[in-house]
Amino acid sequence: MTAAAVTPIEVFIADYRNTAHAAALVDLLDAYASDPAGGSKPLEAAVRQRLQAELAARPQAFSVLAYEGGQPVGLVNCIEGFSTFAARPLVNVHDVVVLPSHRGKRVTQQMFALVEEEARRRGACKLTLEVLSGNAPALRAYEREGFAGYQLDPAFGTAVFLQKKL
Repeated sequence: MTAAAVTPIEVFIADYRNTAHAAALVDLLDAYASDPAGGSKPLEAAVRQRLQAELAARPQAFSVLAYEGGQPVGLVNCIEGFSTFAARPLVNVHDVVVLPSHRGKRVTQQMFALVEEEARRRGACKLTLEVLSGNAPALRAYEREGFAGYQLDPAFGTAVFLQKKL
C-alpha cells in the first residue's frame, strides 16, 4: 500500500490585475468575513466589486495567495505603513485567511515566509497584525511565526488596538 501523494502548497504574490487572482482574493476574503472569526457577515456586493481595483490602485498593498492543486486555499492581505520611530516602512498584515479544510496544515507559515520576504525587500522594519483575543488557533500560529505583544516600557503595558469607524 502506497501513501497518497501530497499536493504541495504553492504561495505567491497576487497580481491584482489577473482575473483569477482577483477572484480568489475576493472569494477567500468573503469566506473569512462569513466565518465567526471574521464577523459572520459576507462582504457587501459593492466591496466584492471594488476590492480588486482599490488594491491595485495602491502600490503599498500586496497580497499573498496559497493554492493547492490549482485551488485557492489561503490569503494574506498586507498594507505598507511607516514607522516614525525607525524612519522606515512597516508592513501591516491586515487579513489572514485559511480555508477550514486547510487549517492546521501550516499554510499560514508558508504564506508568512513570503510576506516576510516581501517586507524585507521593501525595507520594512517590522510586521504588525491584529487578532481577536479569543482566536486561540490564530494566536498560536502567529506566536510560532515570532509575533508577540508590543510594548515600549513594561510599566505602560502592551499596545491595544482600537478603532473608530467613519
